[in-house]
Amino acid sequence: MNHHLIEFINVSKSFGNQSVLNDVNLKIETGKITAIIGKSGVGKSILLKHIVGLIWADSGQVLFEGRSLAHMSRKQKKTIRHKLSYMFQGGALFDSLTVHENIALPLAEHGRLPHSEINRRVSRQLHQLDLDRVDEKYPSQLSGGMKKRVALARALITQPQIVLFDEPTTGLDPVRKEAVHQLIADYQRQFQFTAIIVSHEIPDIFSIAQDIAMLDAGRIIFQGSPSDIERSTIPAVKQFLHIMRIRQDQICANFQIEQDTP
Repeated sequence: MNHHLIEFINVSKSFGNQSVLNDVNLKIETGKITAIIGKSGVGKSILLKHIVGLIWADSGQVLFEGRSLAHMSRKQKKTIRHKLSYMFQGGALFDSLTVHENIALPLAEHGRLPHSEINRRVSRQLHQLDLDRVDEKYPSQLSGGMKKRVALARALITQPQIVLFDEPTTGLDPVRKEAVHQLIADYQRQFQFTAIIVSHEIPDIFSIAQDIAMLDAGRIIFQGSPSDIERSTIPAVKQFLHIMRIRQDQICANFQIEQDTP
């Protein structure tokens, strides 16, 4: 029997009196880039945290390769966590550590590799993401785009099967946003990991994602390909895409004015 890599079945989650997820059903396929879209505050990041095991559902199930995460032993959960990597919103780099030390951190935390092997892997990762020249710099000395590149290097250093991206382009201008998207797409092809990206970059994210899921009012109201969502007749989907396109056009126009201003 074929299982989806990750599947949400009727997952609900509330915080106090606030219902965030309400009978969410979602399927994540192996080796694809899946984008989770939706308005701010609808619970997209909460969805990701269920996959990592930072949050547990009030009801329903999250399955990994057909097995319920909630019913797994501690050892089984740990095995799955080692297959996962998480690129937090804003990058979450440690200011007191150099670029090299930030990237090495996940390997050092696993505690199974000798120092020489950690350095070898970090050096290779620095080279692959064109970060050789900044390895001894600190995050405060880097541009926003470069910080994202370092955060991506750290997310990939453990050679994960699955990488979760929470708003990876927040705070970047349109040119750097496109560069980060391209970086994610290139490395996803190269390393063949499954990517799940929470994003509000509409329609830019459609160019790299093979699957789009839209969360609205606590439910997944659409899941399908980028071309499918463009043709969707669901009113909430059409309205959201329209508003986001207008917003994106305004951001690009403002950026162009800034670039043209001497």
